[in-house]
Amino acid sequence: MNRIVRSRSLRPLRRAAAVLAGLAAASLVLSGCLYAQIPDAPTSISRDPDASGVPAELEPYYSQALEWEACGARFDCTEVTAPRDWEDPTAGDLTLALIRHQATGEFQGSLLINPGGPGSSAYDFVAQSLEYAVGPALIERFDVIGFDPRGVGRSSAVACLDAEQMDEYNYGVLDAPRDTPEWEAEITARNQQYADACKANSDGLLPHITTVNSARDMDLIRAVLGDKTLNYLGYSYGTFLGATYAKLFPERAQRLVLDGAIDPSVPGLDVGTTQAVGFESALRAYLSDCVSTAECPFNGSVDEGIADFQALLATVARTPIENGDGRMLTVDTMITGVITAMYSEQSWPYLTQGLTAVLQGDPSVLFALADSYNGREPDGTYADNSSEAFRAYNCMDYPVEDDPAAEAAAIAKIEKLAPTFAPYWQGPDPCEVWPYPPVGVREPIAATGSGPIVVVGTTNDPATPYEWSESLAQQLENGVLVTRVGEGHTGYNKGSSCVDDAVESFLIDGTVPDDGLRCE
Repeated sequence: MNRIVRSRSLRPLRRAAAVLAGLAAASLVLSGCLYAQIPDAPTSISRDPDASGVPAELEPYYSQALEWEACGARFDCTEVTAPRDWEDPTAGDLTLALIRHQATGEFQGSLLINPGGPGSSAYDFVAQSLEYAVGPALIERFDVIGFDPRGVGRSSAVACLDAEQMDEYNYGVLDAPRDTPEWEAEITARNQQYADACKANSDGLLPHITTVNSARDMDLIRAVLGDKTLNYLGYSYGTFLGATYAKLFPERAQRLVLDGAIDPSVPGLDVGTTQAVGFESALRAYLSDCVSTAECPFNGSVDEGIADFQALLATVARTPIENGDGRMLTVDTMITGVITAMYSEQSWPYLTQGLTAVLQGDPSVLFALADSYNGREPDGTYADNSSEAFRAYNCMDYPVEDDPAAEAAAIAKIEKLAPTFAPYWQGPDPCEVWPYPPVGVREPIAATGSGPIVVVGTTNDPATPYEWSESLAQQLENGVLVTRVGEGHTGYNKGSSCVDDAVESFLIDGTVPDDGLRCE
């Protein structure tokens, strides 16, 4: 029985959006050259940790004093020591990497950021894209904190394949025809190689890479920063991390914003199904815009554009196209590139350019889009370990499902509601061969006793569909829904002053927006 490919259903979502914003030249990302012109950061400030109410065995962690060091213009950095196993603090330690941009005005606390994933680096997100991550009002009032969760980036990190092996895993052409037993066996063998490498190269971290552990790390970070309660802005997967924190520490969850929500009650199978439908909707929105322009490679109605696009996918599925570097554009890589462009409406012109080039036998633009999604640099190296960390978190967080009836229903739903992606959206679950059993659960989160939690949803968000934001806001005892009407992934700092004002007034002043606020 084929399984919905979970690795396509929860990729490092926010990461792709940030990369594409840079491509579109509309991003506020500052280059290293520009940073060099900005005065150095002010003298680093440390505050007394908050170890109140902590069990004796955890007090040494919660009482640690941070040593900040300058790490480029405007930023300082440090490391926090955390238990490898929160249930057994005697089982060894790991390190968490933090970067801080100190408040430029009146300081009122720290603001922790998570850009999504799981597996995306908040350290890099803040260091490279501060003004994209948060607006000027938040930069003025908060110390903006980017931290790499356990398993990610500069923290104690998961490691799996080298660059050459990763290229083969991400882009290699399979020998067997799609949807045959031989094809499934070939993919399963590759997944096994990947899992074995992760176990061999990750220094025993894999069983401890869970969202629950990461949420506990986040409370430790709050404490050693000297904050009694948490201020938090989480995007995409970061909403699940934030909701998990609120579940574990409701009394400290006072000002949380969860943007582009994941529904914690939805099983992994339904996640993949819902996202397939979301990307089909985003594709139709793109084609509606595309066919109205002279540059579009497709003509006629949206339905005619969909039919032409489906035919192009089928052609590439039969005959991959060679890139200038020798890699072959398979239909899976092509879909990865297309999906990448769906995260941001600003990226649609790049998709038009890429599809036009493919029709002329040039896959380079779609490879560039797919590479940005996979974190692959032009020289063939990989910028980070986001893919490995993504796999590690999801395989520990999501129970492996073995319900043939549910799988058949999911496939039928995708075939009906996402016919463009349906032929390419299923395959063996890579987590079936993961070396450790999952420990996560899929259930509603109420976070009883928390402060108000603002959930931001975008109506045609393909990666975290709007219905998930609606559901999470309803589950949370004190959830408040803010709706951005529009395209693309996440809503804050995307050009809507209505959303931005609601988020910033809440984080800065504690002003809770009206539940159901709709920003047209």
